[in-house]
Amino acid sequence: MIAIRARWPRSLSFLGAVLLLTSLLSHARSAEQGASRDLPKLGRGINILGYDGIWEGGRNAPFRLDNLTAIKRAGFSHVRINFFGFKFMGEANVLDEIVLRRLDAVIEDVLARNLIPVLDEHDTHVCQSDVSGCGEKLRTFWRQIAERYAGKYPALVFEVLNEPGGQMTSAGWNSLLNECLEIIRRTNPERPVVAAALNTDDVLIDDLALPAGDRNLIVTFHYYAPIRFTHQGAPWSRTFSRIGPLDWGSPDDEAKAAADFRKISLWAEKEKRPIYLGEFGVYERAPSESRARYLSFVARSADRLGWSWAYWQFDHDFAAFDSARQAWKSDILRALIPPSH
Repeated sequence: MIAIRARWPRSLSFLGAVLLLTSLLSHARSAEQGASRDLPKLGRGINILGYDGIWEGGRNAPFRLDNLTAIKRAGFSHVRINFFGFKFMGEANVLDEIVLRRLDAVIEDVLARNLIPVLDEHDTHVCQSDVSGCGEKLRTFWRQIAERYAGKYPALVFEVLNEPGGQMTSAGWNSLLNECLEIIRRTNPERPVVAAALNTDDVLIDDLALPAGDRNLIVTFHYYAPIRFTHQGAPWSRTFSRIGPLDWGSPDDEAKAAADFRKISLWAEKEKRPIYLGEFGVYERAPSESRARYLSFVARSADRLGWSWAYWQFDHDFAAFDSARQAWKSDILRALIPPSH
């Protein structure tokens, strides 16, 4: 969860933000028309199963597979499955067959609810610190996953790696990304695949190098700016745990977010690539009204730009759903998906 920071003038007004987003609509439509028509429109989604006992055989730990019905009914069209595959690798980096069968079952349950599953390899902590070790595991992971699902679950989307960054350079990430894409394409030539830009404060999307002939790619980035607001009160951080309450929603706040999105949208128009905002969210210690304003602004901005998006996350922290009560947190759900009238 690395925020990107705007480098646009602080004086950019609310009117400027509105004009920016309005002008970007035509750019977004142009980029969308230039992308492969066979790519699925992921639409509105939510992150699930990142920190859950289901992979070790747990039930309702805390995610329940019948929560997928609540996700569908709420108006979401896809789920991003955060899968830490590396810890289930044994000798020679072979994935545990029992865990893979559990993954099969999750994918099938998602598809049975008419939701699109995005399988995200989520081992950020390894890949940002041990680049060579990550490369070996990631290539082996995708060889096994690609072979397993070749010809199966055509709606299933692969996501190569969550938040590449840390010790990775743009050149190093481009090299590893393209190796993984080559591995996937040997057995899944038309599978939709999500590829991330290097996750830095400024999102180095201009440095992303993708195979020009592969139009079945969706480009992703994550947004948590300003991170002092979105992570205020987070107990795992010595810095953020002491911050707050901070508000969000001034004209200047909205203008900064609009400027950040402009950078991504202009790149997408130039490259004719669809964009997926794979994570955004606000930790629960933020003032509730400001949290809702932020989530609504980001989600509606992405909608207007024609981007798919996924909220971080369903349960645990940043949660949109109360697992104990088995009920949505209504203010968050309304901000993400306004009631239709």
